[in-house]
Amino acid sequence: MKAQSVVIDISLVRNLPLFRKMEPAALARLMTRATPQRILPGDTVFEQGGEAVAFYLLLHGRLKVSQVTPDGQQVMVRVVHPGDLFGFARALARPDYPGTAKAAVDSLVISWPMADWDAVVENNPRLAINAMQTIGQRLDEAHTRLREMSTQEVERRVAHAVLRLAEKAGRIEGAGTRIDFPITRQDIAEMTGTTLHTVSRLLSAWEGRGLVEGGRQKLTVTDAEGLSRIADPEG
Repeated sequence: MKAQSVVIDISLVRNLPLFRKMEPAALARLMTRATPQRILPGDTVFEQGGEAVAFYLLLHGRLKVSQVTPDGQQVMVRVVHPGDLFGFARALARPDYPGTAKAAVDSLVISWPMADWDAVVENNPRLAINAMQTIGQRLDEAHTRLREMSTQEVERRVAHAVLRLAEKAGRIEGAGTRIDFPITRQDIAEMTGTTLHTVSRLLSAWEGRGLVEGGRQKLTVTDAEGLSRIADPEG
């Protein structure tokens, strides 16, 4: 990982939902063990299969997490958003990282030694609850994607994926909601279990209908209601 050390204003951490109920003294103790780092676009925080030596919190930016399957296929499994815990392999009872986390934009992360995990969650119930909720959310997201890939045609799957990205990482811009980090058609193909050709065909058709606006690693949802009708035609 190529990273730049930085100094974090503790007020930035205190304002996160994860830490709002933590006593100031407890938060100060927790931060004495923290290492803040700036991760430049394209650089990795950790690699799939690497020893899980730390767990992380994203303060700013966006990260893409991908996995390489046993047959060599790369799959983008999730996006890490500001305020998310990630890389806590110890909570999953595994010694290595299950995926590769790479910065999509200039990002700021805080890390703690993985050896501190047990003490951190025991002494900070709010953090433990958040970690459990995060694991639950990821399981729910995985089940949702599995259900979509098993039961829905590809256009609906891609529409759901684009709408989720716009909801989590959307920024109002002009006449639509722009996904605020570089997102490629290949990323969307990996997220939805389809091909680059299919995603390109769908997005081009949607652009023609005024549902989205594309560009090089850019995507803006210009008609969320219309896209929602594709995602859930019976809704």
